[in-house]
Amino acid sequence: MAKVGIVMGSDSDMPVMAKAAEILDKLGVEYEMTIISAHREPDIFFAWAKSAEEKGFKVIIAGAGKAAHLPGMCAAIFPLPVIGIPMKTSDLGGVDSLYSIVQMPSGIPVATVAINGGANAGILAAKILAASDEELLGRLKAYSEELKGDVVKKAQKLDELGYKEYMAQMK
Repeated sequence: MAKVGIVMGSDSDMPVMAKAAEILDKLGVEYEMTIISAHREPDIFFAWAKSAEEKGFKVIIAGAGKAAHLPGMCAAIFPLPVIGIPMKTSDLGGVDSLYSIVQMPSGIPVATVAINGGANAGILAAKILAASDEELLGRLKAYSEELKGDVVKKAQKLDELGYKEYMAQMK
């Protein structure tokens, strides 16, 4: 089975990266997760990125904050899709990370999700893999129907309770 590599520059990124892993778990996609700092341990990073294809990774999800070089460096080495997750930072709210990841030079694309968009990164990785996996595509379609059903239930509840009571129950 195709695997996804999940890499982050710091354990402080774990809450966001865990959302990608949770989605992949839900959809039955195998992954491997690790922490590697492209800046503090470049030798370890290069070895990991160079071996990613041999490990069976078909997509890498890379999360990083501030200078956020990790996703771009993965894309420079790994020949298959890389999804970058910009992390919200205390300095600039994650806009620095977003710009760093999304503004890649021509020839080195990184698919980029929203700041702290771990769940969407997991879904996007699964969609990429589903292009050649009918069973995964079926699970993705079921997941989409589940999301739709959740919204329909909330709308029905709002209709039944009215705005004020609905909001009171949300607190």
